[in-house]
Amino acid sequence: MVLDKYALKRFDVEREDAIDTQMLEAIPFDYPESATEVVYETDEFTAVCPWTGLPDFARLTIKYVPGNSLVELKSLKYYLTSYRNVGILQEHAVNRILNDLVALLKPVSMTVEAEYRERGGIKTRAVAGFNEG
Repeated sequence: MVLDKYALKRFDVEREDAIDTQMLEAIPFDYPESATEVVYETDEFTAVCPWTGLPDFARLTIKYVPGNSLVELKSLKYYLTSYRNVGILQEHAVNRILNDLVALLKPVSMTVEAEYRERGGIKTRAVAGFNEG
């Protein structure tokens, strides 16, 4: 009998409640009527597959037209880093980030896009959006 040495191999996978929304902070935006588009990008977003614990790496882009608030960047970096060991589907991650930021900032509009690196021959791009109204 051949034992599959990978069958029982697991990495520590945290649940979604490990996502640290308490890190997020909003700061005032003095030009809410300006229709300014704010874009944040990082190539360092990581979470893990909820079933295997293997890492998913993505280029994350957050675009929004602010209302009265901007996200404080240090707080955003710590918030995004809290995903590092969280087991979350790629499509769920963009929606969770969108929901957390919309709740904090109440923007006019926002789009969160993650372009994940190829795994198993498949590249994934997930986009979630919000428009006020």
